This record gives sequence, C-alpha cells and structure tokens, in this order.
Amino acid sequence: MGIRHWPEGERPREKLLTLGAGALSDAELLAILLRVGLPGKDALALARELLGQFGGLRALLNADLARFCQGPGLGSAKYVQLQAALELAVRVQGEKLQREGALTCPDEVRRYLIGKLRDRPREVFCLLLLDSQHRVIRLLELFHGTLDAAAVYPREVVRAVLAANAAAVILAHNHPSGIAEPSRADRQLTERLGAALGLVDVRLLDHLVVGDGEAVSFAERGWL
Repeated sequence: MGIRHWPEGERPREKLLTLGAGALSDAELLAILLRVGLPGKDALALARELLGQFGGLRALLNADLARFCQGPGLGSAKYVQLQAALELAVRVQGEKLQREGALTCPDEVRRYLIGKLRDRPREVFCLLLLDSQHRVIRLLELFHGTLDAAAVYPREVVRAVLAANAAAVILAHNHPSGIAEPSRADRQLTERLGAALGLVDVRLLDHLVVGDGEAVSFAERGWL
C-alpha cells in the first residue's frame, strides 16, 4: 500500500505540517525528498532501505555520484536534489552567522565550520573574514590540498584579507582523518600567520581545526 493510502497523520508530509520537521525520523525526511519509491515499495520503505545500505543519512548524503547511483531507485536527478538540500542547510547556517556576528555566537561559528568542512575528502584551508565590528564578511576557501595537508602561503592570506578590507580573521581547516587535534605544523603555521597579519593591523581571533563532528579552537586552548 502506497503512502497516499496511509492514515493522514502517519504520512510524512502531513506529519511535518502538523508536528514540524523535528518530529520526523531520518527515513521520513528522506522519503519526502525522494518523493516516490519503486514498484512494490513506497518512498518511506525505499528511504529505510537506503539508510541501511549506506549506513546512515550522513554517508548517503556524502556519497559521490557514482556510489549514490548504485542505490536502488537512485539516479543523478535525486543526487542533485539531495545535494541541493544539503547545501541549503549549510547556507542557512551561514546566513544566521552573518546576522548575529561571529564573536557573539562562537557556537554558531563552530557549527557552521563543522558543517562546511567535516566531510571534505581533502584538506581545505579557509578564512572567515570579519569587519571592524567582528561581523562576518564572508568565508573564503583559500587553499585546497591533499588527504593530509594543504600548502598555505602567508602572503596570499594577507592579500586576501586586505582585498576584503577585513579587520579581523578566523582561520579554519579540516583534518580529513576526522581527528581534530592540531598538529605541531598547525601551531607553527598559526604563529606565522598571526605575525604576518599583525604587520597589517589585522587581528587573528582564532584558528579552528575541524574533525569528524568536532572542532578544536586555538583561542580556547590559550594558543593565541
């Protein structure tokens, strides 16, 4: 029996409208995005099967196109649809950060950067550029690297900060290994960048290293 034949209060869409999105399970939310199932299998049953096959929602959403399309009933159209939904969630977090300001909501900064960087397969080095009131100008992905390193050049960092007319900056990069603990090289690089930025009167407020669902703050460790 298809979802349209279920009691109205049990259908994912109607349940969302009545109780809110937070009341739905991962499978129910995924079923709404999938929209349709397969012959003999409604969208909710398909969603449950996919979550089991991929090992959870995060693994499904982070699968590349080739891996994603191996799932039953999946193709490039559904891949695009789910990736768009994922990116919208990240952008909403970024807009909230811009409205509220970085220094007044450090937890928002952390959540935003974790959402942006934790699942990248390669190391990415970013600058969160701030104005004189410490409001967010934008997030700039400045360097992209390999599985375990990204070459970062202080001159390019300073150039990017000046081009944005930023007064302060928060550094961020991910560890694709999932381990957020900063390395000795991370600490040495941060010292060099802090010194270079100080020469142009730009404050280095923090450096966040993002792992699997967590981020280590240099400022909180007392390293800045």
